[in-house]
Amino acid sequence: MDYVHSDTAVHEPGAQAVGDGRQLTAAKILIAGGFGVGKTTMVGSISEIRPLRTEELLTDRSVGVDDTTGVDGKTSTTVAMDFGRITLPDDLVLYLFGTPGQQRFWFMWDELVVGAIGAVVLADVRRLADCFGAVDYFEDRRTPFLVAVNCFDGAERKDPGDVRIALDLDENVPLLLCDVRSRESAKQVLITMVEYVLARAIPQRSR
Repeated sequence: MDYVHSDTAVHEPGAQAVGDGRQLTAAKILIAGGFGVGKTTMVGSISEIRPLRTEELLTDRSVGVDDTTGVDGKTSTTVAMDFGRITLPDDLVLYLFGTPGQQRFWFMWDELVVGAIGAVVLADVRRLADCFGAVDYFEDRRTPFLVAVNCFDGAERKDPGDVRIALDLDENVPLLLCDVRSRESAKQVLITMVEYVLARAIPQRSR
């Protein structure tokens, strides 16, 4: 198993003091979705620290178990989680946890979701049905989430409205197009996620 460690500890969401006297607000976000949708790539492209990865090579044992249709060139898969960190303006630190995509590893999601303020569900229009499980998972647990359609090279560009209908998403769930290979694109997804979580929290506090 390929473990790439950072020298940064994982903290629970909350306020943290740093050496220059600033107070950092920390939060945890999950990066979820189907097999081969780009979760590891997203964490790696945006993390300001060397990301932690838990990957195994795909072997003959995965034949008939892992559906590689549309991602035939994929040679490895996440079996536990990916982990990275990014600091956004206003001293907000996001700890990113990429979930394993195959359904046989979904039992780990129950542990990873603890303490998360929300989740990014990555979608691939070539395999749109693969993110249904993630959408259902976060809806059932009332965890705030958005859907980010990862625009793969050569993939057909779908109208976001059509994707929303296909996924039967509620109107208030953000849906946007992205390229997780791009740091700026991935960063915008996270900013949208944080803004969505804050917008949901304000009405609740005013009750």
